[in-house]
Amino acid sequence: MNDMTIAPVVLFDTLQAENGKLIGVATLNSEKSLNALSLAMVELLLPQLQVWKDDPQIAMVLLQGAGDKAFCAGGDIRDLYHSMKQQPGEFQPYVQDFFSKEYHLDYLIHTFEKPVLVWGNGIVMGGGLGLMAGASHRVVTVTSRIAMPEMAIGLYPDVGGSWFLNRMPAGCGLFLGLTGASINAADAKFIDLADHFIPHDKKSAVLAGLQQVRWGNTVALNHQKLSDLLLQLEQQSLNQQPSSQVRAHQHSIAGLAALGSLPATMDAILAMPGDDVWLNKAKTSLQYGSPITAHIVYRLLQLGQSKILADSFRLELGLSVQCGKLGEFTEGVRALLIDKDQQPKWLYSDVASVPVHVIDQLFSSPWDASEHPLQALGRVKA
Repeated sequence: MNDMTIAPVVLFDTLQAENGKLIGVATLNSEKSLNALSLAMVELLLPQLQVWKDDPQIAMVLLQGAGDKAFCAGGDIRDLYHSMKQQPGEFQPYVQDFFSKEYHLDYLIHTFEKPVLVWGNGIVMGGGLGLMAGASHRVVTVTSRIAMPEMAIGLYPDVGGSWFLNRMPAGCGLFLGLTGASINAADAKFIDLADHFIPHDKKSAVLAGLQQVRWGNTVALNHQKLSDLLLQLEQQSLNQQPSSQVRAHQHSIAGLAALGSLPATMDAILAMPGDDVWLNKAKTSLQYGSPITAHIVYRLLQLGQSKILADSFRLELGLSVQCGKLGEFTEGVRALLIDKDQQPKWLYSDVASVPVHVIDQLFSSPWDASEHPLQALGRVKA
């Protein structure tokens, strides 16, 4: 009889520091899917992180991905696709369940209080960036490739995108949201999606250092101790950090913030000077993407300026559920990941053809405020 034990999709462990304090370690354990974030992962992470948050013996938490290729390549959207495909145009309980739990997890990380270190090696996209963006200490490596490529699947940069895209240097959130451009470690630090650059081969030194830290009971001091350790290791590796692609085009990107309309913004991106591979790929992605998504990104960034974090997640949950009904998201996933023909049949041919009422409907909440699945977020203990 063969023992076909299936490994759990998230591995939990603790490391003991020399003074007896513990470090909680959560490892996304789906290397074959590049650690794509599934509902099962979220349902394991949420309660365990809450336990660690409340445990006085746990000084900090480390989130990492199995293998060397990816921290997390995004949300596992195939199950979402099959749910939406079965009942097109209908409200999807699975879609609501997935996104509401994912956003609750992201919010918990944002508000965790204790230090949370995310080891953002390799691919970090979509849902993976949602886990990383709210961490107190975000490490990127030589191979880090970070993106919010939802334009290509007819969704939008969610998982707190309305919050963190708005807090980047001028024009960067708009450019990255519309193009889904992949950025490197230096870019991530420049736009404040990462805090430290440390090569992946120094990870064992980081783990050893974490166990040598004399963690205490004062959260602020523990944050400083972790920062000091990471900064020390970073200083040894600055010569390996790549050049920032975003910074090289920042003058043109910053100008996007002053334009008054979506068509003008898209025209300006396509007219940006430069003939490097990175910029050309960004322009190609913009032209491939969903016109509806482009409108969502543009309005989301405008609305997000005035929203607190919890309100951002509440807004995004309603928007994601509405996208699940519309059909654009379903078609985008089909073309890119299911049939892989890369020929999506978008509902509208260009941004000028998208009626305002379609976008208005997407931004209308499916629930009364008192019935919102995330209504308690930020109002009671997370």
